[in-house]
Amino acid sequence: MKQKFDIIESTCVPLPLENVDTDQIIPARFLKATTREESFFGENLFCDWRYDKDGKAKEDFVFNRSPFNRKPAPGVCEILVAGKNFGSGSSREHAAWAIAGYGFKVVISSFFADIHKNNELNNFVLPVVVSEGFLSELFASIAADPQSKVRVDVGAQTVTNLASGRSESFELNGYKKYCLMNALDDIDYLLEKKSAIEEYEKRV
Repeated sequence: MKQKFDIIESTCVPLPLENVDTDQIIPARFLKATTREESFFGENLFCDWRYDKDGKAKEDFVFNRSPFNRKPAPGVCEILVAGKNFGSGSSREHAAWAIAGYGFKVVISSFFADIHKNNELNNFVLPVVVSEGFLSELFASIAADPQSKVRVDVGAQTVTNLASGRSESFELNGYKKYCLMNALDDIDYLLEKKSAIEEYEKRV
């Protein structure tokens, strides 16, 4: 979903597991779907971890436990905090569709698989890379108080654990930053530059 990114301040959903791959994010059987609707994929995000074979919610999975079982809304559960090496495995864009479709705006980890990281950016989900020490602190803060919040300032490229006051800077490609802050996908960006492109074509 296209949306403008500026400052996101929200409680977080913790997923302290390393090497979460795209098949765990969205199982392969859903890749056969004929729809592109993010809501469909969002409903099946981490499906095999969330539900048993009969479709019943697994009570031990974090998405099914209060207060993390709320659908993301402004200021609530908009940030997923995940373990190292998030989004490894196949390059399926469906994994980014599922994360966006569920309602997450930001995923924080100490390392992302490159293709998945780019897929998130292309689908209006911001991947924020932090140090392993900062990530561990975030998990500890959420465990101590599930209502603790994190503030992500896209313009300043900073992420702050409001429970401790500690901040870190994160890298963000200038082009993608502009697109996120203006709710533009690649085609929108080109259309925005249409006049300049046409003027250039007249000169060459």
